[in-house]
Amino acid sequence: GAGKALSALAKASTAHSARAKTLLDEWKSLAAAERKAGAAAVEAPLRHPSVALRRACEAPTDWTAVRAALTIDRAVAEIEWCTPGSAAALLAVDDFIHARLKRFADKRNDPNVAALSGLSPYLHFGQLSAQRMALLVKKSGGASDGVAAFLEEAVVRRELADNFCFYQPHYDSLQGAAGWAYESLQKHATDPREKLYSLEELEAAKTHEDIWNAAQRQMMATGKMHGFMRMYWAKKILEWTPSPEEALRIAIYLNDKYSIDGRDPNGYVGCGWAIMGTHDMGWAERPVFGKIRYMNYAGCKRKFDIARYAAAWAGGGAQVDTLFKKGSEKRGSASTAASTKPKKARS
Repeated sequence: GAGKALSALAKASTAHSARAKTLLDEWKSLAAAERKAGAAAVEAPLRHPSVALRRACEAPTDWTAVRAALTIDRAVAEIEWCTPGSAAALLAVDDFIHARLKRFADKRNDPNVAALSGLSPYLHFGQLSAQRMALLVKKSGGASDGVAAFLEEAVVRRELADNFCFYQPHYDSLQGAAGWAYESLQKHATDPREKLYSLEELEAAKTHEDIWNAAQRQMMATGKMHGFMRMYWAKKILEWTPSPEEALRIAIYLNDKYSIDGRDPNGYVGCGWAIMGTHDMGWAERPVFGKIRYMNYAGCKRKFDIARYAAAWAGGGAQVDTLFKKGSEKRGSASTAASTKPKKARS
């Protein structure tokens, strides 16, 4: 099936959930009730019962006409690493399970290690359902710590993002911040900034910091930025722009423009978490950030080899293999069918 959420938003929560634990508790209660009723999650049918819909889906597609009708920024190049389509999506799940799931728990925050799933484009464009992905990973027999960590992000965090964007009309502006975060950011809105960069400078990766520039180039070259680096990237935008409102606007603009899975609840909530504390708590107060969680260069240096990461993207080269690629592309019968699908331009 091709649905984004594992269940209807109204089924899991009837109001905005402010913390991951809130939604996790709701999920546990829901799962327990389903088990008691004998209605636990099951395989969704791959074929839709509507004959008319099936005929429409199987009809030849004029891709030239489809592409011409799209309103997209043609200056943003197409990506080369992600073959679209449901067959390719299932192959990508298989590739993740066999090649990277074992590293996910311990290495998912190291941008130099291939540990991420790379499945978000398929989820975003409806070519893979979150339910099917979760079931395949859960049934894989892979490392239990990797499975648990992945499902926490793929189910709880993803549903939390959907929940926020569904119930919060100001999900993409500072008006959507929690009271403590909004007050703190406003209190420090006029604090002096050591560096100030324009949108044009940020977009061109022309800052004084090598790993921030590398993260921006990575996103521009591949349509993806490593998840840990996106948190850091957005927090630095807060630090280097005149106001938190401007920081959030720029972060969302750049993510939506260059990321293949932009224009998505995960992107809005990711930027919101970094800049306005969405789904987070207050931390020690400091200039500019107020009570928003702080991240710095020294912290990155302790977590991973920053010189290696900066060098990999110094020229904007597409080092996609270090992200989430390769391992089992020829596994399964879907490989031939997937390779014939057209590439998708970024909107």
